[in-house]
Amino acid sequence: MAFIRSAGLRGVRQVVTDLGGDPDDLARRCGLPTAALDSDEILVEDLAIALLLETAAAELDCPDLGLRVAQLQDLDMLGPVAVAVKNARSTTQALEMTSKYLFFHSRSIEITVIPDPRGDDDVLGVRFGYRDVDQEIPPQSVDLVLLFLHRAMQSVLGPDYGLLSVELPNELGAAEQQYRELFGAPVAASTPGAVLRVPSALLGQPIPGGDQTLRQLALRYLDQHVPADRRGFVDHARAVLHQSLETGTSSLADVAGLLAVSPRTLQRELAKEGTTFAGIRDDVRRETALRLLTTTEIPLYQIASALDLGDATTFSQYSRRWWGKTARQVRLGGTPAVEVGDWRP
Repeated sequence: MAFIRSAGLRGVRQVVTDLGGDPDDLARRCGLPTAALDSDEILVEDLAIALLLETAAAELDCPDLGLRVAQLQDLDMLGPVAVAVKNARSTTQALEMTSKYLFFHSRSIEITVIPDPRGDDDVLGVRFGYRDVDQEIPPQSVDLVLLFLHRAMQSVLGPDYGLLSVELPNELGAAEQQYRELFGAPVAASTPGAVLRVPSALLGQPIPGGDQTLRQLALRYLDQHVPADRRGFVDHARAVLHQSLETGTSSLADVAGLLAVSPRTLQRELAKEGTTFAGIRDDVRRETALRLLTTTEIPLYQIASALDLGDATTFSQYSRRWWGKTARQVRLGGTPAVEVGDWRP
């Protein structure tokens, strides 16, 4: 049995009422407290929500019910996860945080970045599924979550973020034209998974306007609530990198050796968690650099050495990418207000 925040029911009352149904009676028959229809924070069974959506669609003769509900939901219903994602530095980090912290909303579902299911090297997939791979995703849940995910990505990345097509593991519940209008892209039915296909070039693009302080506060809160069974290779790799940088080593081989796995295994496990070794190393370097610049008087060449960057010139190149300032300017001006890039060396 898995639970999900009742935020997943946002919009259900309005849609069911507009269709002439009784949302409270429907909730009770599906094993849900009626209060869950009006609150985001009640923990309810995920399968009960799925049952409610399927029952409502059948009884009210509304095959597009999941799509209707999704249009009444937004990213903010994910609480602190939404705060972290909206203030991400880049598309890579936004997807990484969504994948890592979605447990806060539901521990039964996951959003992952996968190779293109059609085999195109210039395309990747953003996949929705249950953690239990043998659990079938009901059609209304697929429609709701994929449209919600698409709209959430639009709110963070812009309305034309590059969606190429949508893949559904079930038959279309509504007219194909309706799906195309809502997603703005072709939709394929009866595919192996629930996937949004996007250009691979989308990864790494900077997201302007984020608030570093808000993001860090949200991440700190979420990290304090990470269940033990969700602490994976990302957390271990970050911890090892923080320690190994002190000895001037930050290579994939070094970190993999300290974690007692092969470099290939480490890369594969990090990919499952939606990130890369280069991305984690860049984050750790930036965090360490900011701490040393703003809280110590250590010479720049020594900080460069501590970051395993070779020399002060290279360090300042990284600094310009991270914050739009040289390392010396950051030291003189204190904590930078913005972070301007997320290019990976």
